[in-house]
Amino acid sequence: MWIADNWKDYEVLDTSSGEKLERWGNYILVRPDPQVIWNTSKKLSGWRKPNGHYHRSAKGGGEWEFFHLPEEWRIQYEGKNELGLTFHLKPFSFKHTGLFPEQAANWDWFSSIIMAALEKNPKRTIKVLNLFAYTGGATLSAAAAGASVTHVDAAKGMVAWAKENAAASGLGDAPIRWLVDDCVKFVEREIRRGSQYDAIIMDPPSYGRGPKGEIWKIEESVFPFLELTADILSDNPLFFLINSYTTGLQPAVLRYMMQTVLEPKFGGQVEASEIGLPVSSNGLVLPCGASGRWIGK
Repeated sequence: MWIADNWKDYEVLDTSSGEKLERWGNYILVRPDPQVIWNTSKKLSGWRKPNGHYHRSAKGGGEWEFFHLPEEWRIQYEGKNELGLTFHLKPFSFKHTGLFPEQAANWDWFSSIIMAALEKNPKRTIKVLNLFAYTGGATLSAAAAGASVTHVDAAKGMVAWAKENAAASGLGDAPIRWLVDDCVKFVEREIRRGSQYDAIIMDPPSYGRGPKGEIWKIEESVFPFLELTADILSDNPLFFLINSYTTGLQPAVLRYMMQTVLEPKFGGQVEASEIGLPVSSNGLVLPCGASGRWIGK
């Protein structure tokens, strides 16, 4: 398992009864987590006095309950590569805060690859494409490492949020192209334009709809999309990263797909594993999905 264990401003304090107790900077949140199927004693005071608690409804969805929580606050991430990232957080729809902290395990991985490539050839321009890019954690990590990044997300509000994070991280003038677009349609146009990228990151949703009502189901759509995006990789690409929060897509599934598509064309090596967050109260690890990583030869 790849563990995001380089955080200072974020911490999973405890887990029990379908929920996780988290510290986000100076604030304590309780949020539901489907992986937490155990019932253990809630000894930490944060369980009784959080700053925010998302209550899931039996009918689906849920709502926040707040106790002295600001509308917005910030946390920082340095990681092993001293990335110097700052993220705006705010509680919004369906339990989210605007950041998936477990992805820091991947940020550290690919930022190291980018830095090593630039150390080897300082004049090289490394073009990274971040698809389904959300609020820009991966975009900022790649840009801080020295890459030129194209950030694509279909939600205008998420792209605006990512721009705020970039400015707060001192990356307001970094070579980042911000695009509000359907990811599949964008890649199709890039193929027609003959565009190429040295690395691709994708964090596809389990389910979604395109601008014309096209249905995205990750189990049906992710493999043909992987084949499509492979066509815009450069002749000597650095890496390819796929994230999945869908329980049906085990790490071995991601590995199989990427080996099938990428290794015959580019060589290199594929790895896949669960990603997780350490739980400080007991030294265990909370699983948070899976990632597949391809690294060029």
